[in-house]
Amino acid sequence: MEQINAIGRRKAAVARVYMKQGSGVITVNGKDFKEYFPQMHMHRNVTDPFATAGVEGSYDVKVNVKGGGFKGQSEAVRMGISRALVKLNEEFRSPLKSKKYLTRDARVVERKKYGKPKARKSFQFSKR
Repeated sequence: MEQINAIGRRKAAVARVYMKQGSGVITVNGKDFKEYFPQMHMHRNVTDPFATAGVEGSYDVKVNVKGGGFKGQSEAVRMGISRALVKLNEEFRSPLKSKKYLTRDARVVERKKYGKPKARKSFQFSKR
């Protein structure tokens, strides 16, 4: 089997995912994914697409991810893995789509406006 690649994005994070047949090793930026993402809920973000498709431990995944924070990066990796699985087998599309792993979450931080301390917060109003 050849190598399949896909891209996942979330907030400012971009993950390039390379998947091939193997023993289930997941590497993120040269480290094991459990070492790169220390929290358990991020481990689940990375492994959930395999569990949903029912193919745990049968593909080696190499991920290059940059930008954003750890949570955004883990969700970008989840999306990239899901897209790679759909490229591999079109039957995986409906279970992954029902869990919204193939949907790009476009919510990003709103920019700060001039004359205000944050994006929407205003200074205290004083009538007199």
